[in-house]
This record gives sequence, C-alpha cells and structure tokens, in this order.
Amino acid sequence: MAFANPDHQGAVADADPAAPRLLRWRDNPPTFLANCTSNAMSQIAADTTTVSSPMLWTDSLNTGDARMDDTHHEFMAMVNQILATPEEDQLPVYKAFLNHTVEHFAQEERWMLATGFSADNCHAEHHATILETMRVVEAHYLDTDKQIITRMAEALIEWFPGHAASMDAGLAAHLKSVGFDSVTETLADPSLIQNVTMSGCGSVSCS
Repeated sequence: MAFANPDHQGAVADADPAAPRLLRWRDNPPTFLANCTSNAMSQIAADTTTVSSPMLWTDSLNTGDARMDDTHHEFMAMVNQILATPEEDQLPVYKAFLNHTVEHFAQEERWMLATGFSADNCHAEHHATILETMRVVEAHYLDTDKQIITRMAEALIEWFPGHAASMDAGLAAHLKSVGFDSVTETLADPSLIQNVTMSGCGSVSCS
C-alpha cells in the first residue's frame, strides 16, 4: 500500500506520532505485535493476576465533533471490553469490535470524501493499515496465539490518543470550517469544496 504522494509520508509521521509503528504493523503484523507490548506481556507472564489498564477518556481526546466523539467513546468501550474478557472468550468480542471499527473508519472516510478529500488520502490509508492488521490478528488467534487479541488491544490503547488528537481533530476542524454537519452528513454550502481535492492527513493544513 503506497502513499498517494510520497511527499506526504513525512507529513503523516509528523501529524500522527504512531505513524512509524502503524507502518511496521503493515509490514509484519504478527512479529511486531508480539514485540510491541513486551513489557506489559512480561508482567502478565510474571503475575497472572495482572490486568491491562483500561483506556480512559480525557479532555485531550475531544475532537470538536460530537458524533465523532460519540463513536470514539464506543471504540474505547469495546477495547476495554476486550481487555476485561478472558483470552479464551475474546474472539466474539473482538469480531464485534472489528465490525464496529470498519464502520467507524468508513464513517470518517465518507465525511472526508464529502468535504473534498481524495479517496487515497493518507488518513484513510492509516485506517486501512489498522484494519488489515486487525484481520491478521484474528487469523493468528484462531491458529495458535491466544494472547494476540490482548496485545492488539494494548497497542490500540497506545496508538489511539495520538491519532485522535492529530488526524481526527484535524478532520473535525476541517468539517467545521466548510460547514459540514456530521449528523445529517450534509454541507451548508457545497460550493465551498468544488474543485478541491486534498490528500493530507485529515485537515487542510497538512494537505
């Protein structure tokens, strides 16, 4: 999966601190996920009573768009549900979370397309990378690795705050600037985005 414009790769890394990690997920998801939370997994191995800390909502996660924030609350609740579920019972919970994440990302990508972003913008590419990895995780769980869903949830807890504060907050600001209502998914003045095609990370400033 290539960036729409090679010049945007540096911009993505600047906009989303987790970008290098996301790119490694795409290159070798199982190996990287096995290593990305090695400290946490070592603690779990040493003490079987250790429970991963849940993801907590803070003001820094507010994007400025109520519907986006509501979806993010749901995302966090489902990650926490995975961590609260015994590993041998996680697969149905994880599948529901994967389906929710597909819809979550598709929602944001609809908004991007409706407000002037090209289909291959780098925010959407980050979404694709994560979904690709999540599907690989399911396959490896079914194979032999019953801890990989927990490690995926822990990695998402690490990734999500940076993504929400950069790409998603940037997208929310862009939606507001062009008068896009995320509830009705309509533009107050469609002429504002005529002949505009952006391929940046989620806001006008990085297009």
